[in-house]
Amino acid sequence: MTAPAIGKKIADFGLDSTAGAWRLKDASGTKLVIYFYPRDNTPGCTQESEAFRDLHAQFKKAKTVLIGVSPDSVLSHQKFKTKFKLPFELLADPERKVCNLFDVIKEKSLYGKKYMGVERSTFLLDEKGILRQEWRKVKVTGHAEAVLIAARAL
Repeated sequence: MTAPAIGKKIADFGLDSTAGAWRLKDASGTKLVIYFYPRDNTPGCTQESEAFRDLHAQFKKAKTVLIGVSPDSVLSHQKFKTKFKLPFELLADPERKVCNLFDVIKEKSLYGKKYMGVERSTFLLDEKGILRQEWRKVKVTGHAEAVLIAARAL
């Protein structure tokens, strides 16, 4: 799969979310942050989601919508969203279609065992759906702040 390119429009896609069906074209006219994370209720994913939650009002002020995507089910996302009071939607991608579109499925290793999983990644799209910035192999500490700075600069 070819990774999305900076300066290119992202193809429309749709997934089920914690608020029902969601399509990329529905976000047209607003900046959009899409962050991909491996799994609900894991330490790094929780920390990352909480960081975006804590800056949500500032993203809103910067006219930027936040969404999170992982292969977990909508039910899992709803529980995760409620438990951590996340004020943005989470999209369920159990078939990894959008994960593949953004080329975030990578070989990973846990206790020496190799498997294919989501590489923590974030993408910033402008009001026209054009990819303006991406972060791959994300380290959680300070990441949400860096994304906010980039969103404000658009």
